[in-house]
Amino acid sequence: MRDSEEALPDGFLPLAGVRVLDVSSFIAAPAAATVLGDWGADVIKVEGPEGDPNRFMVNGTASYPPSQVNYAWHLDGRHKRSVVLDLKQPRPRAALDRLIATADVMICNFPHAVRERLRLRYEDVKAINPRLIYASLTGYGEAGPDRDRPGFDTTAYFARSGLFDAQRYEGGPPGTSVPAQGDRATAITLVSAILMGLIHRMKTGEGSSVSTSLLANGIWSCGIIAQAALVGAFLPPRPPRERPRSALANLYRTGDDRWIQLVVVREDKLWPNLCRAIGRPDLEGDARFATTAARRAPAAELAAILADIFAAGTYEDWRKALAAADVTFGVISRVQDLPEDEQAVHAGAIVESANPEMPRTIGNPVHLSFARARRATPGPALGEHTAEILREAGLSEEEITALEERT
Repeated sequence: MRDSEEALPDGFLPLAGVRVLDVSSFIAAPAAATVLGDWGADVIKVEGPEGDPNRFMVNGTASYPPSQVNYAWHLDGRHKRSVVLDLKQPRPRAALDRLIATADVMICNFPHAVRERLRLRYEDVKAINPRLIYASLTGYGEAGPDRDRPGFDTTAYFARSGLFDAQRYEGGPPGTSVPAQGDRATAITLVSAILMGLIHRMKTGEGSSVSTSLLANGIWSCGIIAQAALVGAFLPPRPPRERPRSALANLYRTGDDRWIQLVVVREDKLWPNLCRAIGRPDLEGDARFATTAARRAPAAELAAILADIFAAGTYEDWRKALAAADVTFGVISRVQDLPEDEQAVHAGAIVESANPEMPRTIGNPVHLSFARARRATPGPALGEHTAEILREAGLSEEEITALEERT
């Protein structure tokens, strides 16, 4: 629980009363709907008879940790109600129009050709509901030669943006990412676009089309090196840590096989602190390392000294010593450390859920002083709320039965 959480009201959620149609699949776009649901939106997950592929990623994808708990679906399916509609068929597609007419937001990440075929372009749905905020997520953008290319976060966010290449060490291959890393960052951008669309509607009464892409978010996330490239500035691939560009911005292994990341940006101020923290005050007066420029010139020599020093102590020893000396550093946490990370709990990054299968979950990164996000519910079963949702949209029992028989 965050320190201020007890003071937050229970009843008010900023998106209560907002209806969202999540007509999307996989992770980036659905995760945006998840965040909207966290803050009170009524999120209706529209799925085909086969279901969102994200339902089946756990134990079906090599890069996902295997588990008996369908954690990926619960993470991105929380607060959602599922309706099954085969949009390739006329009657279910007509039923979707009834839902569109009641919605405030519709999220779609189908390829452009599929949107056209299913009449899910903005101009199609605007005719049904002019006040609708139509949120589009693509791999590479709404226009251009690659707009119709399928894009995942690995290919569009990381590979095309230059992020993978920027992580490359000289002589080695490009870097890699963990599953959905770029998807989640992109989801927050889509949330921002949707909220701006809702604000625009509050001011004008008009709906709108808002969008973002994995490629644009990848380039934004590596903005420093991307902007440098736009003015013709480049760095060669990273040298190995034994020969870093700066010994004070480098990784060091501790004696118990953990890792410390030094991030000493203000070298002239913090170099003496570091020398004292590592028990080597003599280095402060060493002429070889007297200035920032001098420390950079023999970076490999200084890195070798520091590597031996850090290898002689434990992770916990160095964490305490560096923190006490106000030296900027990062502890390289292992993923398996997160369940016991007290700071992550206080930061609201790990929260309690209302899902018996998954008592704790990942909180969305938005925190508000006037409301707390809803406690996460289990992801819905496929089509669990079909009749309920179609009834709310005004379909008769006969119409609902006919649709369910065709699914």
